[in-house]
Amino acid sequence: MASTQQRLRVAVAGASGYAGGELLRIAARHPHLEIGALTAHSNAGSRLGELQPHLRGLADRVLEPTTAEALAGHDVVVLGLPHGASGEIAAQLPDDVLVLDLGADHRLASAADWEAFYGSAHAGTWPYGLPELIRTAADGSVTTQRDRLAGARRIAVPGCNVTAVTLALQPGVAAGLVSPRDVVAVLANGYSGAGKALKPHLLAAEGLGSAAPYAVGGTHRHIPEIAQNLRVAGADDVSISFTPTLVPMSRGILATVTARLAPGREAASAADVRAVWEQAYADEPFVDLLPAGQWPSTAATLGANTALVQVALDAAAGRVVVVTALDNLVKGTAGQAVQAMNLALGLPETAGLVTEGVAP
Repeated sequence: MASTQQRLRVAVAGASGYAGGELLRIAARHPHLEIGALTAHSNAGSRLGELQPHLRGLADRVLEPTTAEALAGHDVVVLGLPHGASGEIAAQLPDDVLVLDLGADHRLASAADWEAFYGSAHAGTWPYGLPELIRTAADGSVTTQRDRLAGARRIAVPGCNVTAVTLALQPGVAAGLVSPRDVVAVLANGYSGAGKALKPHLLAAEGLGSAAPYAVGGTHRHIPEIAQNLRVAGADDVSISFTPTLVPMSRGILATVTARLAPGREAASAADVRAVWEQAYADEPFVDLLPAGQWPSTAATLGANTALVQVALDAAAGRVVVVTALDNLVKGTAGQAVQAMNLALGLPETAGLVTEGVAP
């Protein structure tokens, strides 16, 4: 356990990317962190200020190549690397260093799922960094994933879409209120979720004034991770139709998730449904169930480690409708990493994180 007076040195690999930059923005104001080595691949040798001009306090720092040697000697190492690149670097770091993987390499428990959706060898499974994940045991006892993060030295940070859908639906699954066998999730996603790669469909000329779906028809790589989380919450079988859509905003996710009422629960009222979500999130510092009638918006979460949730019952359709909004770079990635880091190191879970968004 780290002392609350101790300053911990953190290195960030992939510091020139969106996730790495957001991690640095949060780390710069964290009361227990000192920023150490910053590394990159193609941008090695550049000043950080050329690539992350908003990080004024770090503007003169020069990015080093991403090697195990550059990342050595730190208390915490954050890997903001492309999928498939984290395993080799992590294997070269000491076991007593806390390594946070912002990529997907270590999220899935099933090697078969990894190989089917990512097409490469599985790097192994690390403790999963979604503290609010509900865990329903075979005997019916319920805990959360935060209990498994204390003292961890390897943490797989969840996917941003996965976080939005999991937080939306897991209370109903854990309570046996909704069926996980006919889940439909449609998401509006900001362009930063696609990274900084220069691809024609990500250019402003293509994206502004347009909304476009991607990874349609069960091909999105976050699908097995969502199913994995819902099984942990208590689902015996999961079937999900998942469709993300790029919309002209730089950051944010608005997820609309629906599921049928479970057999035997068809008579549930709107008040019954709301009570399940109220109970699940009553004590969560970063998940807020909004007052009845108020709906989440991505704008309300910008810059905050907050997920806003609202739930309703569509009685005519026999479906529960949940809407979740979050900032894909904060609660969806970097903020979530810091939240998990705090738990792993014995620091206050909320250290360095804010719940107030930026408006307008």
